[in-house]
Amino acid sequence: WPLFTSFSWQELRHHPWRNGAAVVAVMLGVALAFAVHVINASALDEFARGMRSVAGQADVQVQGRGKPVIDEALYGRLSRHPDVQLASPMIEINTYGLLPQGRSGGPLQGSSKLPIRVLGVDALQVAGITPEVLPLPDSEADRLDVFAPDAVFLNSAARAALVPARGLDDGGSASSSSENLELSVSNGAKIITPGSVSTVRLQQGMQWQSLRLAGRVAAGGAPLAVMDVAAAQSVFGMLGQLSRVDVQLRPGVDRARFMAQLQAQPDWPTDAVLAEPGQAMARMDNVSRAYRVNLTVLALVALFTGGFLVYSVLALSVTRRAQPLALLGVLGLDPRQRWALILLEAGTLGLLGSVLGIALGTGLAMLALRMLGGDLGGGYFSDAMPALQWSVGAALLFGALGVLAALVGAWWPARMAARMAPAQTLKGLGLPAQGTGHASAGLALMAGGASLAMLPPIGGVPLAAYVSVALILLGGIIALPALVGCLLDLIAPLVASKPLALLAVERARRMRAGAAIAVSGVVASLSLAVALTVMVDSFRGSMLQWLDTVLPAALYVRTAGSAGSSEHAYFDPQLIQAIGQLPGVARLRTQRSMPLTFDSTRPPVALLIRPLRQLQSADATTVDTDLPLLTPALPAPAGFIAVYVSEAMVDLYGSRTGSELAALTQALSAQKRPGIEKPRFFVAGVWRDYARQFGTVVMDSRDFARLSDDARVNDLALWLQTGADSGLMEQAIRRIADDASLLELGSAQEIRSRTMDIFDRSFAVTYWLQAVAIGIGLFGVAASFSAQVLARRKEFGLLLHLGLTRAQVLQVLVLEGAAWTVLGAIAGTALGLAVAAVLVYVVNPQSFHWSMDMQVPLLRLLALATAVIAAGTLTAWLAGRAAAGRDAVMAVKEDW
Repeated sequence: WPLFTSFSWQELRHHPWRNGAAVVAVMLGVALAFAVHVINASALDEFARGMRSVAGQADVQVQGRGKPVIDEALYGRLSRHPDVQLASPMIEINTYGLLPQGRSGGPLQGSSKLPIRVLGVDALQVAGITPEVLPLPDSEADRLDVFAPDAVFLNSAARAALVPARGLDDGGSASSSSENLELSVSNGAKIITPGSVSTVRLQQGMQWQSLRLAGRVAAGGAPLAVMDVAAAQSVFGMLGQLSRVDVQLRPGVDRARFMAQLQAQPDWPTDAVLAEPGQAMARMDNVSRAYRVNLTVLALVALFTGGFLVYSVLALSVTRRAQPLALLGVLGLDPRQRWALILLEAGTLGLLGSVLGIALGTGLAMLALRMLGGDLGGGYFSDAMPALQWSVGAALLFGALGVLAALVGAWWPARMAARMAPAQTLKGLGLPAQGTGHASAGLALMAGGASLAMLPPIGGVPLAAYVSVALILLGGIIALPALVGCLLDLIAPLVASKPLALLAVERARRMRAGAAIAVSGVVASLSLAVALTVMVDSFRGSMLQWLDTVLPAALYVRTAGSAGSSEHAYFDPQLIQAIGQLPGVARLRTQRSMPLTFDSTRPPVALLIRPLRQLQSADATTVDTDLPLLTPALPAPAGFIAVYVSEAMVDLYGSRTGSELAALTQALSAQKRPGIEKPRFFVAGVWRDYARQFGTVVMDSRDFARLSDDARVNDLALWLQTGADSGLMEQAIRRIADDASLLELGSAQEIRSRTMDIFDRSFAVTYWLQAVAIGIGLFGVAASFSAQVLARRKEFGLLLHLGLTRAQVLQVLVLEGAAWTVLGAIAGTALGLAVAAVLVYVVNPQSFHWSMDMQVPLLRLLALATAVIAAGTLTAWLAGRAAAGRDAVMAVKEDW
C-alpha cells in the first residue's frame, strides 16, 4: 500500500491540470444531479407539510366527484353517524388576493394579483381535526370574529405578501392604521368594512370584496386565508354547498369497512366520493414523479460524459507510465495489483469530485430555492417557497454515483495496465494490441434497446426507455471498431495512389480497435449532444406550431391564470357585451374553464366550453377550426354529444377517438339541469394540448348550455377589424372595466413570446449540458491522441529514418486524426438521431402525455460535427508535433 499510494500520488501531483479536468467533470455531474434532488425533495416536503396542515387528523374525506362540491346536507348526515366522532365542514377555494400598491407577483410578471387558497371552516369543529387552520384572533380583535361574516385570518406567507409592512405592529398584530389588504370575490353583495383596521380583498368574478383582517392561522406553506364556513359560502356564492367534509372516526372503527358501508348505501349521493387524506400527497408525488425523474436523468448525463473523461485521462496516464508500471511488474507487482492501482487513482479522482460536487450542489440548491422557489420549470411547485431539505443518505448516494462513474471509466485503462507484458514494455515494444471489437454484440445491444423502447412506462416513468437509450449508446460504441473497419475498407482503394493518405488509412485499418477507442469519447458526447439538440428543437418547433394554431385571435383577455381559480374568477355578462360592442372588434369568442375530478388519485381534468362548430360574428357565421386535431374529427352518433380530448386523456383514461366518455357523464351529473336526460358523450377527436398535462376535454358551448345553467366565462378571444390597433384596444377594455386589476390582457404575439421565453429558460440546462458533453468529448479525443502518439514514438522514428520528413509525418497524423474524427462524427450523429427518436417518440409521450413532431436541425448538427472534426484534427496535429521530433528519432535507438 505505501508503494501504491506513493506511485499514485506522484502521478496525481505532477499532472494537476489533466487530473483536475476529470475531477471537475465528476464534480459537475454530481453537483447538478444532487441539486435537482435537493430542490425537488424540498418542494415535496413543503407541499406535504401544507397538505398535512389542511388535512390534519382526518381519517376520511368526503368530496365531490366531477365538480368539486357536495351538498351541505351530507355534513349533517355524517355528523350523526354512530361511527363518526367528529365531522368538520370545509369550503376550499382557489382565487386571487390583491397585492398592496407597489408590490407585484402572481402568475404573470408585474401582476397585482397573488394566487391564494381560501378555506371556510367551522371553528367549533376544526380544532379537533385540523388545528393548524384554526383561526387565531389578534390581540385587538374580538374572540367571536372567528364566526364573523366579514373576518379573514391569514397564514404567514399570505401576511408577508398581502399586508403592508406598516400595517402590522411589532407583535405581528393588525395595527389601527387604515392600511388596506385585499382579496377578490364577486357575487354582487359587497362587504364594507371599517377603515380603522386592515382589510383584505378576495376576487369573486369581476369584483374585489373587502374582508376585515382579524388574525392569523398557524398553517405554513403557500398563501392561505381562513374564514367562517358560512361567511365563505355567502361571499363566494356557494350557499348550500361544501367542498368537502373531514371525518374523524371513533376509536376502533375500521376505516376501510366504514368507507365501504357508506358507499354501499342505496341513498348515498353518486356525486360524493370518500378518499383517504393521504391521497392528495400521493397524487402530487405521482404527477410530478415523471418530471423529477426526467430532470434527474438529464442531470446525470454530465456524469455519463464525465466517466468518458476519466477513461481518457487514465488511458493517457497508463500510456505515459507504461515503462514505470512494467518496472513495478518486474519488481513483483502482479496484474491484479496493477489493475487495483489504476482503480485506486480513479476512485481518488471520483471521491474528490464527488465531495466537491455535493458541496457545489448544495450551494446551487440553496440559490435556486431562494431565487426560484421549488419550481424548476415544471410548474408543479410554483407557489412553494420551501426550506432546504439536506439528506445525508442522498449525499452519500450521489457521491457514490460519482465514484462509480469514475471507476467505470477507469475499468479499461486498468485492464490495459493489468494485461501489459513487463519485459516487452520495458524494451519499448508498447502496450498489447486491443481486440477488434464485437460487432454482433453491439448490434444485439442496439436491437435490444430498440425493443425496450416499445414497452409501456412503469409507474408513469419511462424506465424501459431510459435503459433503451443506454443500450443503444453502449451497443453503438461496442460496434464502433467494426464500423471503422468497414468504412476504412471502402476508403482504402480510393487513396491507393497517395502514399501518405494510404499510410494513414492502412494504419487505422490495422489498428481499428485503437482508432475506435480514440473516438469513443467523441461518439458518446456527440451522440448525447445531437439527441438533446434534436429533442429540444423538435419540442420547440412543435410548440411554435401549436401556438400558431391555438392563438388565432389578435387579443386575449382572461380573469384566471389557472383552471383551479376559474370557478371564482369570471367575467360579468355586461362586460362581455360591452367588449364585443367596442369599435374595432370584428368577432368575439368566449371560453369557460372548469375543473372536473374523474379520478380522486389524479389531478382534475380541465373542461373547456367554447363554440366549436360555429362562431357568431358581427356580420357572418364562421366555422371554428383552431383545435390542433391529430386526426380528422368523426361525426357523433345520434343521441351522443361530440367532445374532443387531449392526448393525456387517451393515456390516462383510455378515451380514444370513437369511444364513449362515460367518465364525463358521471362527472357532470351534479351540473346537469333537473329533468334533462342523462347525456352521453362521444370522443370525436384527439387534439394536442401543451398547456395542460393531465387531461383536457373540449365541449361545444351550445351543448353545455342545454345541460347546465352555468353561463360563466373565464376567457375572451377578440378578432380585430383591419387597421385596428391591439394596444389601443387593450386601453379601451381597461377603461370600461370596473377594476382593470382583475384583468389579464395580451396579444397573440405577446403570449407567444412569453411562452417561448419560459420554454427557453426551462431548457437552458440542456444547452449547458450539450456544451459540457462536447467539451468532455473533445478533451477525451485530445487525451486519446496523446496516448496514441506516445505509444507510437518508435513508429514515427522509423518513418523518419526511412526518409519521411517531419512535415510528412505530421501530415500522416493529421490525416489519421481527420479520418478518426470524421468516423466518430458520423457514428455519433447516427447514434444521436437514434437516441433522439426514443426521446421524442417514447420518453416525452410516456412522461408528459403529449406528442411532438421530430425536427432535425441539419445546419446545427452539421456545425456540431464540423466543430468536432476540426478540433480533433487540430488535436492530432498538436500531439504529433512532439512525437515527430528528436524523441521519436532517439526512441528507435533503444532497439539497436
